[in-house]
Amino acid sequence: MSVLLNPYVSFNGTARQAMGFYQSVFGGQLEIMSFGDMPAMETDPAEKDKVMHSMLHGDNGLVLMGSDTPSSMDYTPFNGQISLSGDDEATLRGFWAKLVDGGTVGVPLEKAPWGDSFGMCTDKFGIGWMVNIAGPPAQ
Repeated sequence: MSVLLNPYVSFNGTARQAMGFYQSVFGGQLEIMSFGDMPAMETDPAEKDKVMHSMLHGDNGLVLMGSDTPSSMDYTPFNGQISLSGDDEATLRGFWAKLVDGGTVGVPLEKAPWGDSFGMCTDKFGIGWMVNIAGPPAQ
């Protein structure tokens, strides 16, 4: 059996928009279940359209999950970075360009002292991203 590590991000009422945005960045299939889709769960009627669980099966094998935090729970904003890395420069630069649209750049995506190209940004939903593009192999 294989083991997967999948980022799971909590939102405060913007999960549907955020996950749609990530689908536009990473492609693939997006599954969304709202609290209202779960008849066995007691749900505040005002929160029935909030996202109880979503999963993006992006292109290139990427998986990202997310949900809205119901008002009965404490919301904790995301505190960290999601890292994208590899040697497919065109794909990673494409992800970067979409993630920074409407967000902020903390470290521009450029050649780093260790030989790779590296950048850090926060997207328009407040999620931090690091992108590392492998440089040429050492001689």
